[in-house]
Amino acid sequence: MMLLTIPKEVIANRKLVATLAKNDFKTQFSGSYLGTIWAFVQPVVTVCVYWFVFEKALHAGGVGLKDGITVPFVLWLIAGLVPWFYFSDALNGGTNSLIQYNYLVKKVVFNISILPVVKVTSALFVHLFFTVFGLIIFAIYGFLPDAYTIQIIYYMICMFALVTVLVYTTSAVVIFFRDLSQIVNIALQIGIWATPIMWNFDALNINPALKAAFKLNPMFYVVQGYRDCLINKVAFWEHGVMTLYFWAFVLIFFCVGMAVFNRLKVHFADVL
Repeated sequence: MMLLTIPKEVIANRKLVATLAKNDFKTQFSGSYLGTIWAFVQPVVTVCVYWFVFEKALHAGGVGLKDGITVPFVLWLIAGLVPWFYFSDALNGGTNSLIQYNYLVKKVVFNISILPVVKVTSALFVHLFFTVFGLIIFAIYGFLPDAYTIQIIYYMICMFALVTVLVYTTSAVVIFFRDLSQIVNIALQIGIWATPIMWNFDALNINPALKAAFKLNPMFYVVQGYRDCLINKVAFWEHGVMTLYFWAFVLIFFCVGMAVFNRLKVHFADVL
């Protein structure tokens, strides 16, 4: 089947994908004195800024959960920002992957189908560091890792699958419609607020239909999943309907992404 052509190519070239992803991560900061350290400093500084603004300046305090437990705002915030930072970086990088590596696209012998995955994989390095950083902060506050914490691996896979199927569409379309890159940036700026990262979804008192609409955002499932792993201690199979919806969303966009990429890739070299 044509839809499985690209996944087969990615699997067959997995070693090349890993090598290119490592090189991509390193070259982003080549020429700077601190090098790749900047990749890890940025999310930490961002979390500190958000924490200071919301907890100290705006006096957000703790976040109350359904069971009456209150958790420090910084922990609740980190649990939401950890997945969002990865999704944002991977979507941005993946969308512009073919443009950035246009010299490889123009090479007849190079398999360009792996390039979006290279950018998505490259973003994992910072995400893994940030996840460990978050676990350390949680431990300092007394939230030690347990069996529920292992579920983070599942939600990482969910997020990797989601952003991968999205970038196969965006990376192909952006070559012909360069404004899409700016549209993605705006969507991500809106998305950080449309996803319950800065505010408590459980405390939202609005129309049930509107509340259900927020759950249509697939990143709602992932962000809620990270908080379930670290704070709420809820197993992913307890969200049966949301789990089915999420993977149905991924499957639909997998079909769309593969079809669009396969249809347009013969024209990439000409346009670039």
